[in-house]
Amino acid sequence: MDKKEFVEIVVKKLTLRYGERLHTELGHVNQTELFVAVFLSPQCADKQINRITPPLFKKFKSFEDYADSNTRTLMRYLSGVNYYKTKARNLKKSAKMIVEDYGGRVPRKLNQLMELPGVGRKVANVILNEGFDINEGIAIDTHCITVARRLHLSRHKNADKIEQDLMKKIPKKDWQSVSNLFIALGKDTCKARVKECDRCVLKDICPSSSVKN
Repeated sequence: MDKKEFVEIVVKKLTLRYGERLHTELGHVNQTELFVAVFLSPQCADKQINRITPPLFKKFKSFEDYADSNTRTLMRYLSGVNYYKTKARNLKKSAKMIVEDYGGRVPRKLNQLMELPGVGRKVANVILNEGFDINEGIAIDTHCITVARRLHLSRHKNADKIEQDLMKKIPKKDWQSVSNLFIALGKDTCKARVKECDRCVLKDICPSSSVKN
């Protein structure tokens, strides 16, 4: 089969297995909380973020609250996440920019988000995907890197290069879902250290499968 047909089958099989509309597991009830949770997520597990955000969201309810916060106080609330000191400083700076430049609302363009201190391309993509249903790119995390390489959809190890490869091969309408589907597969069977190909829904078509009929 050609690459286009292969991608279509991959998306279809993963959708049937994991669901049509997957969302981030980061807890939030509004776009401010989504921004902050995703902002804090790099180099952290979702469970780690979800442990520290309830008291954080109770204390800081708006970007104005974060912008006006005492950095040391903010650090105490973030101390349970990796690189909390840097993230606290950048979160305060980003919140101030959002208040001053965007009226306290999360910007809706990739380049605008990436101008905020501490916001990289993956974080920006997740915020746009989850908060606004906007697809300007594909959010690439470690699970996506593993799955994309094993499916031979990219030979790169760099997240930005993998994203560019996937954007060329996957229809734009699937950009948001494919990220979450790859993450679901990566957490379930296509783990970085151990492949559980015998349980994988793609075992019959994956070029890296060790179990093929």
